[in-house]
Amino acid sequence: MIETAALYELENQHGSGAYGKRPTALVRGEGVYVFDELGNRYLDATSGQGVAALGHCHPAVIDAISAQAATLITCHESFYNDRRAELYALLASIMPADLKRFFLCNSGAEANEGALKVAKLLTGRNGIVAAKRSFHGRTAGALSLTWTQKYRKPFQEWLPAVEYVAFNNIEAAEQAISESTAAVVVEAIQGEGGVHPADDAYLRALRERCDQTGAMLIVDEIQTGFGRTGKWFGFERAGIVPDIISLGKAIAGGLPMGAVCWRNAHGPIDRATHGSTFGGNPLACAAALAAITTMRDEALAEKARVNGEWFFAELAALDLRGARQLRGRGLMIGLELRGRVTPVLKALQEHGVLALPAGLNTLRLLPPLTINREQLGVVADAIKAVLG
Repeated sequence: MIETAALYELENQHGSGAYGKRPTALVRGEGVYVFDELGNRYLDATSGQGVAALGHCHPAVIDAISAQAATLITCHESFYNDRRAELYALLASIMPADLKRFFLCNSGAEANEGALKVAKLLTGRNGIVAAKRSFHGRTAGALSLTWTQKYRKPFQEWLPAVEYVAFNNIEAAEQAISESTAAVVVEAIQGEGGVHPADDAYLRALRERCDQTGAMLIVDEIQTGFGRTGKWFGFERAGIVPDIISLGKAIAGGLPMGAVCWRNAHGPIDRATHGSTFGGNPLACAAALAAITTMRDEALAEKARVNGEWFFAELAALDLRGARQLRGRGLMIGLELRGRVTPVLKALQEHGVLALPAGLNTLRLLPPLTINREQLGVVADAIKAVLG
C-alpha cells in the first residue's frame, strides 16, 4: 500500500484543488464503518454524502456488480437492455401515482439538469422559481438553482435567470409562480442549506399554485429519496404528487447514478432532445436493482422512520450546551450549533464518528439506513462528549 505522506502528496500535486480534504485517507468500508490507511475504524454517519444508504460494500450490491461486470458493462440507450428494462419496472413499482417516466443519468446534478429540460420541453416556457438556501448541484443548470453565492458567483454570467423565494413562505411562492413559469424547484428537506424540512402545507400550496398556472413542480429528492426520511420519498408526507422528481445518491448502492422521473400523463419527451452516453448502463442498473430491492425487502424506509424518531429523541434529551436547534426527519438530522461546525467535525472524528456540515454552523447526520440503535447510541455518545 502507498505510504500516507506519498498518498497525500500525490492527491495534492495532481488533484483539481476543488476539494477541502480532511487529513484522513479512507481505504476500506464494511457496513456502517470505514477504515483509514492506518487501520483506524470510523462509524460513517455521512454515508459517503448520503450515497451508501445500505452501508458500504453491501453483499447484494457486490454480487450484482460482479455478475454484471462479467456479462455486459455498457450498452447505450439506442439499444434495449434487460437490466435497464427491469430497473424501469422496479422504479415504476415504488413510485406513487403515475410517476412512471424515467430518464437515467449518472448523478444528482445531471438529474436536475434533465428535470429542467423536461420542464422546458413540456411547457414551452422559460421561467424558473427556486428557494433561498437551496442546493441542487454544481453543473450549469443545477448551479443556477443553487442559492448560495459562494457556489454561484464565479459563474453567474453564464447561468440562466432564476427567481429565488423564501423557503416555506407560501405567499412569496404564490406571487412568484405565474403563467410564464416553466419549473418550480424545491427540496423535500434542504440539506446543504441546514437540514430544513419543507412544511407539508407549503408543498401542498406549491402543488395548488402550479396546477393553477400550468407550471411544473419539481421536487429534488436526491438526498431525501429511497427511504432517508422514513418514506420512500420526502414529498409523500405532504400527500402530493410532483410533476417531476430528481433522484440520485442512494439509487445504485454506491455506483454513480441519477434519474429524472415524471408523470406519465405528461407523456414522453421528443426524440434526441436529451441523451447520455453512460446513462442507464447495465452495470449501474444491476447495482440499482440490487440496492432498491434490498431497501424494499428489508423495509428500510420504515426502519429509518422508527430508528430516526428514537435517535432524534435521544439527541433532544442530551444537555448540549453547544447546540441551538435539532431538525430533520428519519435518518436525516441536523443540529444547529452555537459556533462553527468544523471544529466539531474534527472532534467527532477523534471519537471515531464521521459527520457532515450543512453550512457554517450546522452538523448534518446521514447514517446508513441499516444502522442499528446501538450504533446510533455511539453517535449520540460522541456528540454528547463533544458538545455536552
